Amino acid sequence: MRWLLVGVGCVAMAGCGSPQREGSTQMITADVAEAPSRATADSEGVARAPGINLTAAPGVAFTYRYGFRLPAARVDDVQEQHAAACERLGIARCRITGMRYRLLGENNIEAALEFKLLPELARGFGKTGIAGVEQAEGTLIDAQITGTDAGAVIDRAGVDRARATDELRRLDEAILRARTGTERAELQAQRAEIARRVEGASEAAAGARASLAQTPVSFLYESGPAVRGFDSSAPITSALDTAVGSAQTTFAVLLGLLAILGPPALAIGLVLFAFFRARRWWRTRARPAQPGTAGPPAAG
Repeated sequence: MRWLLVGVGCVAMAGCGSPQREGSTQMITADVAEAPSRATADSEGVARAPGINLTAAPGVAFTYRYGFRLPAARVDDVQEQHAAACERLGIARCRITGMRYRLLGENNIEAALEFKLLPELARGFGKTGIAGVEQAEGTLIDAQITGTDAGAVIDRAGVDRARATDELRRLDEAILRARTGTERAELQAQRAEIARRVEGASEAAAGARASLAQTPVSFLYESGPAVRGFDSSAPITSALDTAVGSAQTTFAVLLGLLAILGPPALAIGLVLFAFFRARRWWRTRARPAQPGTAGPPAAG
């Protein structure tokens, strides 16, 4: 967990230490599939997902994304459990903003759930979701927590709005002093452009405040073996899994070829059989009679 502690320290320093840089982001990624040694082990020695502990920094808007792999028969159950957990929190604290379920083939499923939660609930909701997947014989294969410095966006928007407001005040005074209609029209065009800048700064600040008020959380599901195919410490099991998968693929390809080529081959065979039978019959009919076999000799 050393890498995780280092990441937490960096995020905390970015939020509470030196002045924040504009547009700065922080990202922590945990890929269990590529680094299974990072996972802890339970009493039975089964690899489990790492715990994700992240301290929210002031002014940073976080986005949580989790990827799970679990048996195909459990995908819809776990997805329903996660949706029910959000509904129990209430619409004021958790809202489901998107759902997807795709059946790509036999035992091949992709699904997703999108949530918006109060910032203080997001991390706990993710940990609870991971626990539910593990209980369903699945595992966390990807975890990504991204932070955007919304506080810097709000500060920058405030500075831009203040400058634009001063410019609007100056242009209003200049319009009152304008002597010609052409000069007044030019100043009014400049004022309209500055007014659009003020509106844009206000919208940017409002969007940043909204990102701080609600935290997006995404759960992505896919069917398949949870850990066995990635566990290099069990080469025999992995080899058996590969052999079974290869045999299934070969059998499926043979069945597909039989389904595609079988009917045309049968039709061609029937046509050839009929052709050769007709040809033989025709030759038999057209063959001339041999001498001496025309009939019995006449009586003498």
